[in-house]
Amino acid sequence: MIAATVLVVDDSATKRYLLVSWLTRAGFTVLEAETGGEALTRLLEVEVDLVVLDVKLPDMSGFDVCEKIKTDHRYGVLPVIHVSAHAVDVNDRTQGLNRGADAYLVEPIEPDELIATAQAVLRYYRARQRAELLAERSLRLAETTLAINSAPTLPALLAAAAEGACDIFGGPVVVVAETSEGESLAAVGKPASVRRWAVPGHRVAVGSLLRTDDPGDWEVAEWPPGETVTVAAARLRIDRPPVYVAAPGSSQTAGSPVLRQLSQAVAAAVEAQRSFDEEHRIAVTLQRSLLQARLPEVPGLDLGVLYEPAGAQTEVGGDFYELTVLNDRLLVAIGDVAGHSLHAATVMAEIRHAVRAYAVEGHSPGAVLELVNRFMRTVLPADSATLCLLTLEPGTGRIRMAGAGHLPPLLHIDGRVEFLQPRGPLLGIGAPRREELELTLPPGGTLVLYTDGLIERRDADIDEGLGALAAAAAEVEPDLGAFCRRLLTQLTGAKEQADDIAVVAVRRQNR
Repeated sequence: MIAATVLVVDDSATKRYLLVSWLTRAGFTVLEAETGGEALTRLLEVEVDLVVLDVKLPDMSGFDVCEKIKTDHRYGVLPVIHVSAHAVDVNDRTQGLNRGADAYLVEPIEPDELIATAQAVLRYYRARQRAELLAERSLRLAETTLAINSAPTLPALLAAAAEGACDIFGGPVVVVAETSEGESLAAVGKPASVRRWAVPGHRVAVGSLLRTDDPGDWEVAEWPPGETVTVAAARLRIDRPPVYVAAPGSSQTAGSPVLRQLSQAVAAAVEAQRSFDEEHRIAVTLQRSLLQARLPEVPGLDLGVLYEPAGAQTEVGGDFYELTVLNDRLLVAIGDVAGHSLHAATVMAEIRHAVRAYAVEGHSPGAVLELVNRFMRTVLPADSATLCLLTLEPGTGRIRMAGAGHLPPLLHIDGRVEFLQPRGPLLGIGAPRREELELTLPPGGTLVLYTDGLIERRDADIDEGLGALAAAAAEVEPDLGAFCRRLLTQLTGAKEQADDIAVVAVRRQNR
């Protein structure tokens, strides 16, 4: 027996009584209306699953009422069975069916025939509703899968999954996964909030499972009174923690196929994100190990550096810096090897060591660049790099500088900024000797060196980036580390940068 609410519409009290009695004995909940207008009003006020509609009504034709029900979106998708003692010929039945009726019974009507027809019509409509619901949920599942696979971080991924699941199931949804560091996060609702929360004491083998939980186990969300929680869990590897998606039990169809598929899609995306995060952490650790671990302490000078790896890739970059005291001078270098790979990082390390070795021998910055260039063309003929190199005498402020295709250093003096131009072709190619630039850094003056990730954007000219840097560097904080961090924040914003960034700031102290 199909549980349903039926509206019987007939102006004959006797006939209406018979129809209501038969349907009630069969287990249906039955409502009544005497006219077409009353029926249309009641349909807007109560939930009805089926309309049994007389063709001859005092205020309008039953055909008109049926057509109104079928074409007005306010009534939803309702099945209609026509019954009639007068409109019984072929033309009447044809008109009724053509104008939307799902069945047409003519009197005398047998009770079993009415009940069987009602059940058949309801079975068809409910199967259709299930198919339409599944199709709609499958479409939203595809949209949600695209959103979670486009998310840049694990919290964003979980938020996209929770919001998409709310659209799919029409109620509160919780999505839970662990980060690569073992921290359990839960995304709840729409708009989704992501917080620390762990599923208490549950585990699942490789594959997936579906179960019903008490809402008290999922207090992280507010569930409607009397609701159960259907939970789908999935994991791709035995050494990984499972992913959970919890939705209202009342929103689930037999077997909960969409919930299962969503949990599996989230698990696959989380696994990819975890792998990315782990690889990125390893890459950053490797690259930082190749950079200078501690800055030298130089009387008369303030130093500040910043290195920020690209957030959008797991490969090791080639940006580097060097600050080393040689006798009475400070050697400062900043450079960038072309490419992002382990090979680029290896080349970066070799260039950095070569610069230090040649500088220790006492060569000037221009001579060091020539020697490094000769080294690269001999040992690393397929590689190229940019480099800016200088020596600074702390007592006098005298600077000797040479450049190899690197971006111009910025000089800040008394609130004014200018870009220096140590000209020279990049390293790794045969070219004329790189000339040296000499200048004096006055007390209070600050010199800023940087790599291209700080100012270059794909959608803007490099001159715009240089102009933005000049404006940002018009004021220099007492703490050069804070100054470098502000440059990063101000010039890159909250977005993940697509390239590594290195910044070096050197200030001559006021005596």
